[in-house]
Amino acid sequence: MNDHYDVVIVGSGAGGGTLAHRLAPSGKRVLILERGDWLPREIENWDAEAVFVDNRYVSTDRWLDAKGRAFQPQVHYFVGGATKFYGAALYRLRERDFGELKHHGGISPAWPVGYDVFEPYYTQAEELYQVHGARGEDPTEPPASAPYPHPPVSHEPRIQRLFDDLTQIGLHPFHSPSGIMLDEAEPAFSPCIRCATCDGFPCMVHAKSDAEVVAVRPALQHDNVDLVRKAVVRRLETDTSGRTVTSVVADVDGEEHSFSGDIVVLSAGAANSARLLLASANDHHPHGLANGSDQVGRNYVFHNSRAFLAVSKERNDTRFQKTLGLNDYYFGDADFEFPMGNLQMVGKSSAPMYRGEKPIETKLAPTIALRDVAGHAVDFWLSVEDLPDPDNRVTLDGDGNIVLSYTPNNQEPMEQLYHRVKKHLSHLGMHPHHLIPRDVYMKNDIPVAGCAHQAGTVRFGNDPATSVLDTDCKTHELDNLYVVDTSFFPSIGAVNPALTAIANALRVGDHLLERLR
Repeated sequence: MNDHYDVVIVGSGAGGGTLAHRLAPSGKRVLILERGDWLPREIENWDAEAVFVDNRYVSTDRWLDAKGRAFQPQVHYFVGGATKFYGAALYRLRERDFGELKHHGGISPAWPVGYDVFEPYYTQAEELYQVHGARGEDPTEPPASAPYPHPPVSHEPRIQRLFDDLTQIGLHPFHSPSGIMLDEAEPAFSPCIRCATCDGFPCMVHAKSDAEVVAVRPALQHDNVDLVRKAVVRRLETDTSGRTVTSVVADVDGEEHSFSGDIVVLSAGAANSARLLLASANDHHPHGLANGSDQVGRNYVFHNSRAFLAVSKERNDTRFQKTLGLNDYYFGDADFEFPMGNLQMVGKSSAPMYRGEKPIETKLAPTIALRDVAGHAVDFWLSVEDLPDPDNRVTLDGDGNIVLSYTPNNQEPMEQLYHRVKKHLSHLGMHPHHLIPRDVYMKNDIPVAGCAHQAGTVRFGNDPATSVLDTDCKTHELDNLYVVDTSFFPSIGAVNPALTAIANALRVGDHLLERLR
């Protein structure tokens, strides 16, 4: 198997899958190399114990932390990448996120291009990924050139009550921008059935706007697009000048194969794209491909996050819970001048997620029995920006395994945000002492193994001394090598990164179409 393509894309998630979709109508030969396979459609897709307790779909990879201790990262290798399991909360970064921001813990750097460059691609991304939302509710939302393509997902009664209560105390909750194929006006014709197994689960009926469903499958309808599954890319090889990638070497079903393309695009995720560049060192690039700046792998970010359930005094029979967001504290308030972050709902927790362990029982007794928690739980996610730190980085050990070194930073804003949320919830029909961290009752907690929002490591910028990519996401040091996953982020903001990765893939796709003419 040795064939030549116009473009070879490594990875089929939000970046790679979307890029393939953009390039497909051009007639250019496009190859997608995906480490995983199609995610099987099976009853376990919607089984909370299989997904969250047994980790049925989590990779068997073992990475190392800075002290050499092995851990299992919460990564998923399937066609569609991490989007197969995301909650489809598709936020734009705020306009100010593109500029330099002073945080409690330091500086979040400016991007080399402004929000104005991304705005038209955000609009296109929202159209492609069928985002539901309502402009004008969120006081921090950036300017938009078009309304959301679909109406907001309605709140179920308990969340509508929370929305109304937050509004009544002067806050500005909003309908979370959601990428699901839901038609509430014509439910008989709606692909989405508004189930309770969306956030963190794969969608058995293919009604979540993940990269496989909305990008890869349509791209494959074009004869010029090929997909090779179960292709584990090991390294990139260059010509004798070191300026051009000549081949992508991968193990396909255990056998080594080489693929070549006029243009090669990495979109394997912030950790794995950095790994590939580091593993591809040669005489011209002794410290890793495109790494003359020593920036490959550095500045890994993935959000300071806290997930918790609050125990509602009234029952919460919500099924699709991820409909509400709150950004009133995103850039701080009168009592804390620094940015805090975003509050949003997460998918409704269910009984199998509570493993009957003593910590949760101790927190609840005698107010409510453990068996009744699921009926009263309201589940929240707080997200705060962690700041780029060159020592938070991906490196390789002697055997080529990923070593992820990470020291948390900018943590005070999380405590400030949590304090505000807790104060409000205690007056809004929640038991004031029962905010229970998600890692108490679920197997997969959020520290370094929980890398769903990973970004950084291959940042773009104008200066080759301080960045790996130029503003078109081409490596400064190689003429035909690009990166379009979240590796390119100089900073991560405090909202979900998926829509920005999608928008950027469309932007880079337009650049590549011009180049390939």
